[in-house]
Amino acid sequence: MSILEGKEVTRYFGGLAAVSEVDFFVEQGEVLGLIGPNGAGKTTLFNLISAALTPTSGTITFKGENITGVKPYKVCRMGVARTFQTVKTFANMAVFQNVLLGSYFGSTNTVSSTDAMGEAAELLEFVGLSAVKETTAKDLTLANQKRLEVARALATKPELLLLDEIMEGLNATEIAQAMELITRIRDRGITIIMIEHVMKAIMNLCDRILVLHHGEKIAEGTPQEVATSKKVISVYLGEKAHAGS
Repeated sequence: MSILEGKEVTRYFGGLAAVSEVDFFVEQGEVLGLIGPNGAGKTTLFNLISAALTPTSGTITFKGENITGVKPYKVCRMGVARTFQTVKTFANMAVFQNVLLGSYFGSTNTVSSTDAMGEAAELLEFVGLSAVKETTAKDLTLANQKRLEVARALATKPELLLLDEIMEGLNATEIAQAMELITRIRDRGITIIMIEHVMKAIMNLCDRILVLHHGEKIAEGTPQEVATSKKVISVYLGEKAHAGS
């Protein structure tokens, strides 16, 4: 069953179509990879799904409900959470407070302080940040800032999690740890869409991959199908696959 579906989703900026008539779907419980060259429209599509932007045309439905034009906070409370390509933590707040805020914000029901604090503590343990919970967010390493963003997103209790290049700028060890974290998130029953340039992660974690180029969908299929597509190789995978990044 599709948890998310887009029909002819289009977004113009002036006369430029950043996303052009893209059809997509995500099945409950799967990991969908979203790849393409820089400027392909990947983050714009995330912004449309999370309602940070409104489509120029087309519709997006989440669990059968049209979310096109719905306010971002409402989409979040319906069960869609995200991270950002450029890390967006509350830089001057402690790690624990960042996640606690997600626990309060993501619920449509009143959450007790005790429950919210318990959830925040559990999630910091889950992502491996318990030891730095009192550290100010801006003082974390890049890898830990990205983990904090994931924990804060999970605190809103999403059914669908959008991960925007959480491995960018990480070393090989940190990438392996991020891959393991994504696997554990999926094991919690959370559906994931991930934008990523680390092809090792895309090929090993994703059930399906959708490829964008100049705002248009040019390919969709299993990792093997996409990796052997001549069209994909010509516009994207050739340089990336050989670089192994």
